[in-house]
Amino acid sequence: QVQLVETGGGLVQPGGSLRLSCVVSGSVFSVSGMGWFRQAPGKEREWVAGITVDGRANYRDSARGRFTISRDNAKNTMYLQMDSLEPEDTAVYYCNANLKRREDLPLVGYWGQGTQVTVSS
Repeated sequence: QVQLVETGGGLVQPGGSLRLSCVVSGSVFSVSGMGWFRQAPGKEREWVAGITVDGRANYRDSARGRFTISRDNAKNTMYLQMDSLEPEDTAVYYCNANLKRREDLPLVGYWGQGTQVTVSS
């Protein structure tokens, strides 16, 4: 009943930009922390950026200064603005959200299906 859907991936040249979106829908009571992860072929999934419900953001070192995470709580949507993209950013990007489906249920992490980002000349 809960869905996370990522959009905005694609092919971009080095130095280019992309904006990813993640929409949370379904039976949701509240959403707390959210974040972006990515996984390149043959690599472990790694954390990219996270954001609290009140908008406090953190980034992995390689993303800081180039990426901007944000959210619109009224729309249950999270964004990742990616600038100055590098080939090393190529990966499937996944949305993660910690949420409660009902007030009396515990906080649980949910994942989207991912969107492909390819940075290549």
